[in-house]
Amino acid sequence: MADGVQAIRLPFLTPDLPGIGGRIKAFDEDFLVEELPRYQPCGQGTHVYFTIEKRGLTTMAAVAMIAKALGRPARDIGFAGQKDAHAITRQALSLEHVDPARIERLQFARIRVLSVSRHTNKLKLGHLSGNRFAIRVRDVAAGAADRARAVLAVLAVRGVPNYFGPQRFGVRGDNGVIGAAALRGDYEEAIRNVLGRPGPFDRPPISDARRLFDAGQYEKAAALWPAGFTGMSRVCRALARTGGDFRAAWLKLDLPARKFYLSACQSEVFNRVLAARVSGLDRLLTGDVAYKHNNGACFVVEDAGLEQPRCDAFEISPTGPLPGRRLTPAQGEPGRIEQSAIEASGMSGGSFHAPDGMTLHGERRPLRVPLADPSVEPGRDERGDFVELRFTLPPGVYATSVTREVCKE
Repeated sequence: MADGVQAIRLPFLTPDLPGIGGRIKAFDEDFLVEELPRYQPCGQGTHVYFTIEKRGLTTMAAVAMIAKALGRPARDIGFAGQKDAHAITRQALSLEHVDPARIERLQFARIRVLSVSRHTNKLKLGHLSGNRFAIRVRDVAAGAADRARAVLAVLAVRGVPNYFGPQRFGVRGDNGVIGAAALRGDYEEAIRNVLGRPGPFDRPPISDARRLFDAGQYEKAAALWPAGFTGMSRVCRALARTGGDFRAAWLKLDLPARKFYLSACQSEVFNRVLAARVSGLDRLLTGDVAYKHNNGACFVVEDAGLEQPRCDAFEISPTGPLPGRRLTPAQGEPGRIEQSAIEASGMSGGSFHAPDGMTLHGERRPLRVPLADPSVEPGRDERGDFVELRFTLPPGVYATSVTREVCKE
């Protein structure tokens, strides 16, 4: 396995405060997520909005099950965001031109329909104001509740480090490495990381498929990939047919997968920048590109001292880059930190156009996000003692950004 994002050390904002240790997601019931809508359905219109509660399923799996039951393509169902699989989550979905009574009658073992209404438009990605979490941490250290409160108090004032979570980079941690290789046009390196180089997290038959791939036995490797990995088998067979044309093999990956690898490369750059600046994530530097929390607009900071009071009030925050051709670059010291991160991630050269035609457009992402409504309560159920963390985060922010600070994972 290539040396990927797992090698990046992601420092804590609260290194001097002890963590509580423990286990998260020991059971689906230990991780509750409630989506907070940007708007409520108006009660009229051709689109049926319905809130579901799912257990132990990804959003896409739930959508596929509901679409099949209704005889509709999965793409017809709208949703505002994707939620964790190993959890109980509540979120809204939408579907046009369907009888609300059919939605109400849906029955699944791991999906419940909680409410049904109507609205005038399809629910789209990003149409939410945030997510509310209730997370039970088990097997914690003595004094865990007080320790957790101390950490959350700091995060509530200074902000939550906006790291991309490990799920962004895959179990093997090399999604960013794959994306950087593809961006350089090194499709052999990209594909060898996708399909070969077995690592400690690989188990049979996947580890066996990877070994066969490394040995050049592409057809045999294709036969060993499990049913849920049809894309992997397809790429192996393309290599066998073309005599080792890695560019052609790369193009056999689904477009969403190729896009995800490139976005993971951008995410790795951002994490490197935040890791370098986390101890001062609430301090502006001249040359920063600042983010306005009220509307998402960005501007270049010409006088850090002048703008710092707005940062102290959490009106604005410094940002890091998701590199691309439209990115507004930071200047001065922030710019040097960002350029170093880009080079360390294998994206040096300034080209954001992959040879397969895909382009990274780029954007800025705040180094920190606000933590709302934090609370900590110790408890006990039939499975033993726990500490429950409750808090609200903006859309797209990983709960692990909070739990890693509390637990010191």
